[in-house]
Amino acid sequence: MRTITVKFGGTSLADSAQIKKVAEIVKANPERKYLVASAPGKRSSDDIKVTDMLYSCYSEYAKGSEYSGILAKIRQRYAEIISGLGIDFDIGAEIHAIEDELRKYPPADYLASRGEYINSKIIAKYLDWPFVDAAEVIFFTENGIFDGEKTFMAVNEKLRSMPNAVIPGFYGSMPDGSIKTFSRGGSDVTGSIIARSTRSDVYENWTDVSGMLSADPRIVDSPKGIEHITYTELRELSYMGASVLHEDAVFPVRKAGIPINIRNTNRPDDPGTLIAASVPEGVKRRPVTGIAGRRGFTSIRVEKSQMNGETGFGARLLYIFSRNGVPFEHCPTGIDTISVVVNGSLFEAKREEILRGIKNELAPDFITIEKGLAVIAVVGEGMSGSKGTAAKAFAALAGADINIRMIDQGSDELNIIIGVDDSDYEKAVKSLYSAMIDRN
Repeated sequence: MRTITVKFGGTSLADSAQIKKVAEIVKANPERKYLVASAPGKRSSDDIKVTDMLYSCYSEYAKGSEYSGILAKIRQRYAEIISGLGIDFDIGAEIHAIEDELRKYPPADYLASRGEYINSKIIAKYLDWPFVDAAEVIFFTENGIFDGEKTFMAVNEKLRSMPNAVIPGFYGSMPDGSIKTFSRGGSDVTGSIIARSTRSDVYENWTDVSGMLSADPRIVDSPKGIEHITYTELRELSYMGASVLHEDAVFPVRKAGIPINIRNTNRPDDPGTLIAASVPEGVKRRPVTGIAGRRGFTSIRVEKSQMNGETGFGARLLYIFSRNGVPFEHCPTGIDTISVVVNGSLFEAKREEILRGIKNELAPDFITIEKGLAVIAVVGEGMSGSKGTAAKAFAALAGADINIRMIDQGSDELNIIIGVDDSDYEKAVKSLYSAMIDRN
């Protein structure tokens, strides 16, 4: 029998009704053996996530302010879930344990992790599955870096004799036993780690959408869904903000060749999006898989005669940005020019230091700064075998009367990066989608 690791996000576990849906999904397929749970998310648009309440609680605690009211709301939230599930679970004991730990002044990560911890214990009780504390099997080094080798061995050792288990997402433990969390959304990473450690055949990541979309639905009306996408394409689109998955969740399963299936808890029959190393044979795909972008960039264009003859000019330029804590996003070059595209707000915070460094260390002829740049990525592995893709993109923008301020294409022809004015961003995305995805 195959093994499937499933991870359910906060909206999928927001209340007892959602948890009952999750139980039905898990029980519908006996191959679903290991469940990674998030903390309860929002039940409505104006609701508050349990993790956010826990962070607020810690903030009040750290200031020496009264925090018992927030803890009482958290207790009530879980009490409603327990009542709705009809199980015998002592939420009071869990809240008292938190209060006892707070007297020891624990790190913020401890309190932040309790949302996943308590929710997972409740779900384990409802499913009648064993509960495995993530702190016992997921480890970080003394520097706070995920310890993959130690973790994979520990998870495998713990779970290989268990037919089923519920494991909290989002956290693990430091060498001294203290709690350490991943970044927000880190339950996706936990699920990937469990899938990799148990050699699962598939990692199902259940959320509130039926997979990835080929463009931002806030900009494009009813964009087409993506049924199949490669890890590489996902990374490119995720980098530009188009993802329903924590970007670090890809690495553990990618190395092991385990596909990820993004599914919708509220529409469990939808196939969702399958993420794998390659697309299955026989599957017909569009040249362009998706379009994504971000606003708020600044381009710093450095011009110097015979720049190409100066060994290390580009490296020295990028080091000036690096030492000021400003990473570069893109770096289009010419014979005597090089542009560095960076996050606009990060650049403004270090503007004077960076410009001084460029002038003093590189002696450029000119420095030109362009603000208000939006960057759009047109992504698809099929572009390399499809003639005229770039021409089609540029023609679509020209037809929409949009000025292109930057063009950058990777050597693998996986993506085309286009810079436009911030004010033209949404119009550009719509034009590119219409020409390159909607008509294909």
